[in-house]
Amino acid sequence: MERIIFYTLALIMIASALASVMSRRMLRSVIYLLFVLCGVAGVYFLMDYNFLAAIQLTIYAGGIIVLIIFSVLLVHHIEMRMEIAKTSKLLLTGLACVLGMAVFLSVIYSYEFEISDQSSGTEVIDIGAKLLDYGEGGYILPFEVISVLLLAAMVGAIVIAKGTALAENKNENT
Repeated sequence: MERIIFYTLALIMIASALASVMSRRMLRSVIYLLFVLCGVAGVYFLMDYNFLAAIQLTIYAGGIIVLIIFSVLLVHHIEMRMEIAKTSKLLLTGLACVLGMAVFLSVIYSYEFEISDQSSGTEVIDIGAKLLDYGEGGYILPFEVISVLLLAAMVGAIVIAKGTALAENKNENT
């Protein structure tokens, strides 16, 4: 039964990822990405990583998708159509994807995976203590640095996008 659920989730994630990349409308691409992220959370639930699945749903499927939608609304019209790439770029991208998949599969199939008999469960309280620990082995500093970096990247992307939009509006008005 788990295998059927896994393959169903994998099929949904692959179809949604392809639809996200191939869609010409920005909002639809974001919604398809939401399906991919929810599928990843479903895989985490199958592996009994409930904490990671909850984080996946709240942070990525919830927060990041809302952030992307707000960014799209700030920068572009929501139903804006994206331009279609040239055939040469499409072929080059397809070739790069096939080459990357070949390297990925060759590495995966050449590695000898060993099944470990040890399974140590991690409690949520241990994860929380490590996230808030500022001593050795703690993650509070990297967590804060990443949040500032993401904020700076978002502000920079909006400034760059608005700058070109303002320049285009000035050129049209004159």
